[in-house]
Amino acid sequence: MMTSKKISALKKSPAKWDYQKFDKIDGSHPLKKEVSDSVVEYQVRSRPGGEVAVFNFELAKDMGLIDKNHPEILTPELQAKINETFSIVIINEYDKEEGKEFPESEIKPKTYMATRYLQMQHPNKQGKTSGDGRSIWNGYIKGRKGITYDVMSCGTGATKLSPATHIYNKYFETGDPSISYGCGYAELDEGLASFFFSEIFWQNKLATERILAIIKYPKNISITVRAYPNLIRPSHMFSHLKQGNYDALKSMVDYYIERQRKNKLWEKAPKTKSKYNYFLKKECEVFAKLVARFETDYIFCWMDWDGDNILMDGGIIDYGSVRQFGLFHHEYRFDDDDRYSTTIKEQKSKGRYTVQTFIQLVDFLKNKEKKNIKEYDNHPVLKKFDKIYKEEKLKLFLARIGYHEDHIEYLYKYQKKTVNSFYKTFCYFEHAKSKHGRHEVGDGINWSAIFCMRDILRELPQLYLSRGNNISVSEFIGIIQSTYATEEDLELNAYRKKMVRKFQKSYWSLIEKTSSYFDTTSQQILLEVLVRSSVINRYDRVTGDSITKIVNKVMSAKPALTPDEVYQTMKEFSEYQNFDPSSGPFSLTAKPRRPKLLKSMLKIVREHREGL
Repeated sequence: MMTSKKISALKKSPAKWDYQKFDKIDGSHPLKKEVSDSVVEYQVRSRPGGEVAVFNFELAKDMGLIDKNHPEILTPELQAKINETFSIVIINEYDKEEGKEFPESEIKPKTYMATRYLQMQHPNKQGKTSGDGRSIWNGYIKGRKGITYDVMSCGTGATKLSPATHIYNKYFETGDPSISYGCGYAELDEGLASFFFSEIFWQNKLATERILAIIKYPKNISITVRAYPNLIRPSHMFSHLKQGNYDALKSMVDYYIERQRKNKLWEKAPKTKSKYNYFLKKECEVFAKLVARFETDYIFCWMDWDGDNILMDGGIIDYGSVRQFGLFHHEYRFDDDDRYSTTIKEQKSKGRYTVQTFIQLVDFLKNKEKKNIKEYDNHPVLKKFDKIYKEEKLKLFLARIGYHEDHIEYLYKYQKKTVNSFYKTFCYFEHAKSKHGRHEVGDGINWSAIFCMRDILRELPQLYLSRGNNISVSEFIGIIQSTYATEEDLELNAYRKKMVRKFQKSYWSLIEKTSSYFDTTSQQILLEVLVRSSVINRYDRVTGDSITKIVNKVMSAKPALTPDEVYQTMKEFSEYQNFDPSSGPFSLTAKPRRPKLLKSMLKIVREHREGL
């Protein structure tokens, strides 16, 4: 840890550090030229009163914005450069209608863009009027490893692509308090929630946009700066598909494929017309594996027909309705004022429909004829989607138990019948709901799950190692019961007793088959499963509810918390939420910057571990 003397010296001697790379983020972006139909350009002006709330040093280094040896200290010069680059507001249609004039010195020389894409909450269902309603793209920059990052900011003013503009048929002034989301502003707490959540997901190898910086203003207002190697969503393409705009669609797909190729993610993509088949194959794999991962990890992300709330590569974007559940709350629906969201179980059908739309899209590109999407109901690519999904679900299930890759490949290939049987038994408990029924929750409705299956997967191998035998039915139920379960929910009828016995029989069967194949003992396999499962199924795993409480805790700790301390606290907390068993168990031995705050955050996680 740096001493206060070293920190002071750093702040007084900034000449060593070069922040000129920020100047490359100036509104320029190839999408303006390559797919002009997808862009609405805005002049922007400097926005006074901003103060950097947090800065992501690790991401900034990957993007090449700061030197890789730069200490994780926000120097006055760095803070000034962040403000200069990102503290901006658009000059929108309302400003022009009202004839507002601004000093030339405040106006940036280049225009910035809002992008058009399909959104189901818009009156127009073809994407002609929808897109970035309160965000603009700051530009792009090539990072250190040859990866090009897109950069965009949320909270930079009300664009004409906001739903409010077309619902009320008028332009809105940026900051208009009468229109909520349509006012073009973002709030500090939602930015911090995105920051914490996205870094936790990033630690766990989930593709996600990441927060580069948050700039705060009075009255809890903020700008959240987001970055990712490719911020194109399916909805950026689906809008042109719905409109039958062949040229714009082709340009957008070609642009996306080329960016993926240049970022060395799709290096094998052909440069001929067959690249569209490659594109379709990749998107099928992406979405089949994505929905399997979301279900396994209890991640709720509102996927729907418009392809708006997810990135093309399955990356998570817009954390406003994203949650991670503690139990498999498969009846939860987010309340979006005029509609309820899909459920976590419905994400599979929505992901499959997204792939079906890609099939329609590719056929249109290849044959220049747009057919009805129902004509692709039985397309071979959808059968491939189903196959990949089922395979991924079972492999993730085996990984969740605690098996390593060699074990998983063997069990999936040679013991699939036993694995499938065990998975069905597992789902009986995982999907069980309270007899209390459906009820309202803070931001929607739910029908509570009652069993915590992570607990049994964590505890069972240790109990088997110490006892060498099955546990009783009542002890099994005692381990998995959650705080949502009532006495009536926990009734031990004959069928439930049978399922507990079947669960344990299947568990032992897989252990014994694995030990036999790998020529070792059941105890050795159990020990390996125990070590991995104790990390994968750790007791205190973050949920959406806990993130909300944690952000409130961090905000109440400010202004005593410096931006550097907010970053360090997030970093320490997200490392603790790393469930990669190869990283080993985490302990608080690294002397956290704010130990009391971090421990209170972990307490919140434990208290809300079973929630939404």
